[in-house]
Amino acid sequence: MKRLSLNEDKLKQYPQYIRKINEIIAGFMPKEDGYQEILFQAMNYSIEAGGKRIRPLLIREAYRLFSDQNEAVIYPLIAAVEMIHTYSLTHDDLPAMDNDEYRRGRKTTHIAFGEAIAILAGDGLLNLAMETALKVLETDDKQVIALGIKALKVLYEKAGAGGMIGGQAADILAEAGTLPQTEELLYFIHGKKTAALIEAAMMIGGILAGADEESIKKLEKAGYNIGIAFQFQDDILDITGSFDELGKPIGSDDEKQKLTSVSLKGLSEAKAEVSRLSREAIEILSSFPRRNDFLLELVDSLIYRKK
Repeated sequence: MKRLSLNEDKLKQYPQYIRKINEIIAGFMPKEDGYQEILFQAMNYSIEAGGKRIRPLLIREAYRLFSDQNEAVIYPLIAAVEMIHTYSLTHDDLPAMDNDEYRRGRKTTHIAFGEAIAILAGDGLLNLAMETALKVLETDDKQVIALGIKALKVLYEKAGAGGMIGGQAADILAEAGTLPQTEELLYFIHGKKTAALIEAAMMIGGILAGADEESIKKLEKAGYNIGIAFQFQDDILDITGSFDELGKPIGSDDEKQKLTSVSLKGLSEAKAEVSRLSREAIEILSSFPRRNDFLLELVDSLIYRKK
């Protein structure tokens, strides 16, 4: 897998961008008090586990492809999309699903707080995401309200039963042997479970920046490619990585007989598909009048990551 030759100096800004994203998210999280204090602690624990903050960053950088004005308008969606992603991981780790004990190098929420509180923490994050996202409409600017409604529709559709949740359901059925392990199913699961929320992030950034319909469709396609390539790389790392690098046990996909790009295509073909999808995504993102070198390098680095 040969990576593209981009402006790698741009990635030096990554740590400061992550700090800013974390500050934005923290501003919408609950205070840990009251009778339900442990619930708030579990919600914050899940969010504070860290991660790459890919989806919030993609909202921000897609927005910057079309606008450099009033960036604060995207803050509620930046926080909401990470809350949705985090709740999905909190539930995904539960014994009824993947039964994982570690994520990002520390104990998963259900191990740290118990299964019941972990379920409620996921529920709490999903509902808080909806409350937070709606704050984009708290303005007198009719254009922002119209764009905000459009962005909310994308977010809820991509995160719902027709998107991310549907992908998780298909993944569970495939693992149980209820569905045949085919290439079509593989792309369905990865396209819904992983790519859908990345598509949403790209589209939301473009929508709130006022991009036209053709551009939004191109962002959606780029998001799909990024999501599939990212998940294929995740499948690859489950074979080639280590606990120290990934912060979670390796080989778990094979142990659980999960349908992955490696199990279906083999390691070499999976790597080739990562390369193809990433190049196509970079080409799409390079086609807009405004160039965002940080976004291009970010996408390339995320897809070819080692952890």
